[in-house]
Amino acid sequence: MKVIKFLVIITLVSTVLSCNSKGVTKKSLKNDIDTVSYALGMDIAKKLKVNFSEVDKDLFMQGVISGIDSTDILINPEKIEVIIRSFFQKKQAEVRKKKQEEALKKVEAEFGDAKKAGEKFLEENKSKKGVNVTESGLQYIILKEGKGDKPSATSSVKVHYKGMLVDGTVFDSSLDKGMPATFAVNRVIKGWTEGLQLMSVGSKYKFFIPQELAYGAFPRNGGKIPPFAPLVFEVELLEIVK
Repeated sequence: MKVIKFLVIITLVSTVLSCNSKGVTKKSLKNDIDTVSYALGMDIAKKLKVNFSEVDKDLFMQGVISGIDSTDILINPEKIEVIIRSFFQKKQAEVRKKKQEEALKKVEAEFGDAKKAGEKFLEENKSKKGVNVTESGLQYIILKEGKGDKPSATSSVKVHYKGMLVDGTVFDSSLDKGMPATFAVNRVIKGWTEGLQLMSVGSKYKFFIPQELAYGAFPRNGGKIPPFAPLVFEVELLEIVK
């Protein structure tokens, strides 16, 4: 984390800064040490403006002086890195959350009607003959019931599948690729993880997966799946690999 590394370096640089206990600075640069000392201060200030504009200048300078003189220390030096790291991890999490919220609002504004259409489809579909609905909202039809074992979340399975949008558009198919797919049950979308554990080896199910159990507002860039799309999969469980 660049910001954390930079602020930790400040602690090391502080040992060579030429400040006295009253915080008085020289007003002229008479030699190389003066020049480098001043340049280091300017460089740190420049980086602080970019990375941590909220800095309390008085406490920052007090910390620098305390680090140089080893006096009036307010924080256990052994805890400095932990304090800095924790603070900036929290800041970065807040920035990520804000960006995600802004991105979600933008997508909802553009694809809100599609989201409502998907919800309407699932609401109507769940009352159709043969459709089962789980507590999470996953819908499925048993096309063929197998007699083998059922996989767990930690199993790896081999399947044939066809993935479609609700209008029937096929966006992926192992059958078209000419070979089954093998993957861990807990490494796929939530709807697959739940649905596969309902199946016995030899079964073929048709899943209707709500967008929140699929790719939600942010499907793969450049793919055929639009934001908020419920997905339909025909899945045949061929084998539990392990």
